[in-house]
Amino acid sequence: MVLHDRALEVPAPTGDGYRARLAALRARLATVGADSPVRLGKRTSNLFRPRARAAGPRLDVSGFTHVLHVDPVSRTADVEGMVTYEDLVDATLPHGLMPLVVPQLKTITVGGAVTGLGIESSSFRSGMPHESVLEMEILTGDGRIVLARPDNEHRDLFFGFPNSYGTLGYALRLTIELEPVKPYVRLRHVRHSDPRTYFAELDRVCRDEAADFVDGTIFSPGEMYLTLGTFTDEAPETSDYTWLDIYYTSIRRRDIDYLHTRDYLWRWDTDWFWCSRALGVQHRPVRLLVGPRRLRSDVYHRIVSFERRHRVLDRVRGLLRRPPHEMVVQDVEVPVRAAADFLDFFHREIPISPVWVCPVRQRHADRQWPLYQLDPHTLYVNFGFWASVPAGADRPPGTHNRMIEDTVTALGGRKSLYSESFYDERTFWRLYNGTAYADLKDRYDPRRRLLDLYDKCVRAR
Repeated sequence: MVLHDRALEVPAPTGDGYRARLAALRARLATVGADSPVRLGKRTSNLFRPRARAAGPRLDVSGFTHVLHVDPVSRTADVEGMVTYEDLVDATLPHGLMPLVVPQLKTITVGGAVTGLGIESSSFRSGMPHESVLEMEILTGDGRIVLARPDNEHRDLFFGFPNSYGTLGYALRLTIELEPVKPYVRLRHVRHSDPRTYFAELDRVCRDEAADFVDGTIFSPGEMYLTLGTFTDEAPETSDYTWLDIYYTSIRRRDIDYLHTRDYLWRWDTDWFWCSRALGVQHRPVRLLVGPRRLRSDVYHRIVSFERRHRVLDRVRGLLRRPPHEMVVQDVEVPVRAAADFLDFFHREIPISPVWVCPVRQRHADRQWPLYQLDPHTLYVNFGFWASVPAGADRPPGTHNRMIEDTVTALGGRKSLYSESFYDERTFWRLYNGTAYADLKDRYDPRRRLLDLYDKCVRAR
C-alpha cells in the first residue's frame, strides 16, 4: 500500500506511545495490497445487527485504547479511538470534568460513539458525542491518515464522519471538549399519566428549567416518568445501583434520589437498562451469587451475541411449539411535536415495555452533519426499546421493525443504524444522504476497500 506523503505530515503531539502505535499501524498497512479490502480488528462491539465474518486482512487497532492527555485548563481530552467511556470518565472525573455526552454503556468507545452516534440525558443541551469533537486523526479507506477539523481541507470528512460506521475510515485519535461536574447528581422523578401532557412538559423542561440531565421512562400508556438531574455539591445520602438494587425500579418508588456522579453516569449499565431481566439476574439471590463485577452491559452483550449466533431460544420455542420471535432492538429520534403520535403507534403495535425516552437537540444550529440530518431548531425525542416480540406465523421477517421504520419516516424522524435495518436501497440513501456519502466515498475510499454503508447496515443480514 502506498501511503501519501501528506499522511506522514500529520502532527502527533501526544507522546512517543501514540507515535509508536501509529508507526506500527502504518507498517501493517504497508503489507496490505492497494486493492485489498480492509477491516477493523477489535475485540468488543455494541452493535446489534448480524455480521458475517469478512474475508481479507484485519487491522488490529486494539492498542489504541489510551487516554493520552486531560487538560483541565482548556477542558479537553486527547484520546485514542478505542478508548471506552468507562476509562475516559475514570480519567476525567479526578479533574472535576466529564465528556459533554457520556453514552450509557461503559464499553462504548469514543471512536464508535462518533462514527456511530450516541446519546444520553445531557443531549438536550449538548447534542451527540460528535458535536464536542474538536479534531480527529482518521485512517481513511485509501490508506491515508488525515487530520480532520471543522476548519481545514478535510472538513467535509469531519462533518460526514458521524453515522458512517467505519465505512469512510477509522478514528485513531480524537480531541474532545469536557465540562465541569459536581460530586453528586440530585434526581427528581415526576410521574405523568397523559402522553401529550408528558411530552409538552418534556419540551418545556428542556427549554426553561435549569436541569443538567433530562430523560424519561415509560412503563405503560398511563405511567410515564420524567427524570430531571441536577449537579449538587452535597447529598444527604446516596443510593447504590451497582449491585443488589436496580435503578429503573427505583424510579417508581422514589420521588427524589441522590447518586455519586460516576454512579449516575453508569446508572443504566448495571442492568443494561432493564434487559437483564430476560437473563434472570434481577432476582436478589442471583445478584448475590453473580456479584457486581459481572453485572455489566458487556457481559450481557456477549450472552446475547452467543444466543443470536446459535439460536438457542428459537430451538426451545420450536420444541415447545411456540411461535418464533422477532428481535426489535432500536433507537429512533422523532420530533417532539410527533412524539405522542409515535408512542400511540408503538403501544398499539409493538408489545415492548418499558421504553426509554431521551430528548436531543443539535448543539450548534449553524452546523450540518450530512449523514444524519436533524433540524437544528427542533427538539427530538429518542425512543429506545430493546426486546423480542412474537413474530406471527403469517407475517414476513422483520414485520415489526419495518413498521417502526415506516412510522418514524412518516413522522419526520430518523433511526440509528447500530441495529438491524430493512430499508430498500433507494429509501436508505434518501434518508441518509446518499449524494454526500458518495462524494466522501470517492474522495477517501475510491477503491471501495471499506464496506459501503448500505452493505454494512442493511445487506449484512
